[in-house]
Amino acid sequence: MKESDKQQPIRVAMLGCGVVGSQVARLIHEQAGDLAARIGAPVELVGVAVRRLGLARDADLPADLFTTDAEALVAREDVDVVVEVIGGIEPARGLILSALEHGASVVTANKALLAEDGATLFAGAEQAGRDLYYEAAVAGAIPILRPLRESLAGDKVTRVLGIVNGTTNFILDKMDTSGAGFTEALEEAQALGYAEADPTADVEGFDAAAKAAILASLAFHTRVTAADVYREGIAEVTASDVASAREMGSVVKLLAICALAEGPDGPAVSARVHPAMIPRSHPLASVREAYNAVFVESEAAGQLMFYGPGAGGAPTASAVLGDLVTVARNRLGEVRGAGESSYADLPVLSMGSTETRYHVSIDVDDKAGVLAAVAQAFAEHDVSIQTVRQEGRGDDAQLVVVTHTASDADLSACVESIRRMAFVREVSSVMRVEGAGE
Repeated sequence: MKESDKQQPIRVAMLGCGVVGSQVARLIHEQAGDLAARIGAPVELVGVAVRRLGLARDADLPADLFTTDAEALVAREDVDVVVEVIGGIEPARGLILSALEHGASVVTANKALLAEDGATLFAGAEQAGRDLYYEAAVAGAIPILRPLRESLAGDKVTRVLGIVNGTTNFILDKMDTSGAGFTEALEEAQALGYAEADPTADVEGFDAAAKAAILASLAFHTRVTAADVYREGIAEVTASDVASAREMGSVVKLLAICALAEGPDGPAVSARVHPAMIPRSHPLASVREAYNAVFVESEAAGQLMFYGPGAGGAPTASAVLGDLVTVARNRLGEVRGAGESSYADLPVLSMGSTETRYHVSIDVDDKAGVLAAVAQAFAEHDVSIQTVRQEGRGDDAQLVVVTHTASDADLSACVESIRRMAFVREVSSVMRVEGAGE
């Protein structure tokens, strides 16, 4: 008999058995032998909490494992690890805290809860002396949180730049490769199952903002919530914007950008999510379809990129199982993994203080003096112009201005000033430019 067979099993309770949960259950069953060898004890799934019994599910599990009483399941004294894959704020928060209080360690994929109230969860884990792991909360199968928390713990991370939402990346990629408009590309994403019937959380940037908050918190040892993250979605990105980016040798991506910055009172954190143009030579520009990638810059390690499928049942379940193995090993060794690190406690900059470059498209009357007046407006607001292009179209024209680095507040004031000019018909697009020269 193997040594692992002599060990008492690691008893696991699972909250939720949907797309991700069913895959977690499948992997626990199919990889039982390997998991036991890697952990040092077998894994036993002892209960699965669901909203309704009797539904057809992808997981082939005995009926008596299912329960609708999640509160009782997490309070069982014989449960070692609770895996939470139901999502949302409540009842997930209460169930996780109850699990910790009753002695279980927790593995969660709940980005929304961690981004809104991670501090409460970490405090609960600390008080209980248990683990709280959450690799699956950001970028699916891509191992990014553990490298930030552990592998780079001796380094100073200065910037994290990522594509962390597969739905929006699919839409923008289709707009770039086919010339489709936003609505057409969204409909294709929905038809293929990449976008929900209600795509608001994805296309308006809420999903990416939650992930950005988690990334910033880990990278800069500071509590950052989703409310701290500046957010813009992609619904206003037009085929013309994508075509303009192509003319510049760039591509439009929805980026989560977290960086160390200099604030008015010293070091600070910048956290934002918005569409931006990046050069096609940048590694993130080649991330296609519904894939995710996170680009990390640090002082000692330099530039690192993590790439892979960012969503889906099996990829996300892979990250859950990785955490489960680690937490189970810790239980056997009677140790805890790394908890929350928020010692830096840096302020989070407002978007107005954040600096980047901009691509501004302005529809104007095609007459003498317009270009000079627009250039003067940029100068008066301390926004330096890098390039400007004018295209005539009968009695009107379009000015396309690319700026040097400027603060968001200065750029916004400049745009508002230009909008009030009599010869300006419309400021048709304002888009940030990342990953290129200053």
